[in-house]
Amino acid sequence: MALPDTWVLDTPAMLVGALADALLDQAAAAIAAHGCFHLVLAGGTTPRALYETLARRGAGDQRWHIWYGDERCLPADDPERNSVMAENAWLAASGIPAEQRRPMAAELGAEAAAADYTNRLAGMRDFDLVLLGMGEDGHTASLFPGREWRGADAIPVHDAPKPPPDRVSLSAGRLSDSQAVWFVVTGAGKRAALQRWRAGERLPAAAVRGRRATRLWADRATGV
Repeated sequence: MALPDTWVLDTPAMLVGALADALLDQAAAAIAAHGCFHLVLAGGTTPRALYETLARRGAGDQRWHIWYGDERCLPADDPERNSVMAENAWLAASGIPAEQRRPMAAELGAEAAAADYTNRLAGMRDFDLVLLGMGEDGHTASLFPGREWRGADAIPVHDAPKPPPDRVSLSAGRLSDSQAVWFVVTGAGKRAALQRWRAGERLPAAAVRGRRATRLWADRATGV
């Protein structure tokens, strides 16, 4: 499957600024349409810079709801967890109520955490926006090539090819239950995976599509 609608910025810093602008526009549109904004967060260096930018802009209030695309099975306060990074970079200082910031209980182990998050998502409508990265192997969230990407809303992941081996991830289907999906990809190290995606290779990233829009945000170094 070909690459989605692609926006290329010259540098990661320029990308983060444009991304923050667009995300705040998405939030305003969702709130105007149905009174709330359901956002799925990704981990990684560029998302961290985005969250720091959102913190500086005072983003987030009682109408925002935060979810996670995946999590590492580590202690709840481990700095390598996506939820800890997002809390430190943005959420803890935001106006988003604590009960509307929904980390995965990955400290319980992959199976229990996946079942718990699937239960928490029961009855939940589509997300408004899903943020995703992409690894050098074409993985997204914790959906890795050659593995099962489908199943319940949240699925356990074992023997991941990068540490830690146990993780929890939203399935490709649940990630696609969103009005918009945005992939944020930076750096020359991602160039080969993007070429494989463009060539139609069956990669996890290619299995996720938003209901109304799918967009790839990239910097010039990726070569797209």
